[in-house]
Amino acid sequence: MSILTDRINHANASGRKAVIPYLPAGFPDKDRFWGELAALDAGGADVIEIGVPFSDPVADGPVVEQASLECLKHGVNLAWLFEELIRRKGSFQAGLVLMGYYNPFLQYGLEKLGRDCAAAGVGGLIIPDLPIEEMGPISAALEGTGVVLICLIGLNTPKDRLELYAKGAKGFVYFVSVLGTTGVRESLPEEVLAKLREVRPLFDVPIALGFGISRPEQVTPFGDLIDAVVIGSALVKLVREGVGAAGFMRGWRAGG
Repeated sequence: MSILTDRINHANASGRKAVIPYLPAGFPDKDRFWGELAALDAGGADVIEIGVPFSDPVADGPVVEQASLECLKHGVNLAWLFEELIRRKGSFQAGLVLMGYYNPFLQYGLEKLGRDCAAAGVGGLIIPDLPIEEMGPISAALEGTGVVLICLIGLNTPKDRLELYAKGAKGFVYFVSVLGTTGVRESLPEEVLAKLREVRPLFDVPIALGFGISRPEQVTPFGDLIDAVVIGSALVKLVREGVGAAGFMRGWRAGG
């Protein structure tokens, strides 16, 4: 079983949804990033998504995009991230996931990517601009490393493609709650509930709901249709405002 599945199942067994915070690598700067990551872990994050900054983040809203561009200016790249993660391997209780676009991973080298993910304690990759038809090369590169490729589905994913993704799903499946980019929203579309009812029976791995979520009460209506919640822009805002990851985790866990 993937460490990511294990962490989410453990949270569910204790009667709560798994908390999956997202933070761009190197934000708010290269030094403070590691303190924020440690605070997320100490605060009870079950899985942590580390964003890999990219110059053309098509799925990111303005909050995450601005943070990512700042990280690029600070010289953040995969080589730096892996070097620092390898130094800290074993320090985190949470499962670790890298979320990034295909271009930086491809430029890094897929075989090297798989080896370095395993060496750094990274349990999975999320690649929002990589459709299932093009997953072959990176899936092959990850074979035998213990690193899983996590699929994304959404409101507009037809049933035949859902079934296709379900056949090879590992770790967890990321359900994108909106047709658009990341960012804090006051409410989620009404269609999410109906779509989750379609998705739930198809997947054997946990379902994580992400995009637009900032408060625990937003996910209450979905009950057992989801197993985990991904929170990104709301966390980035709090880190930028000085509240930090520790304050974010206290608020989220108190509300959850």
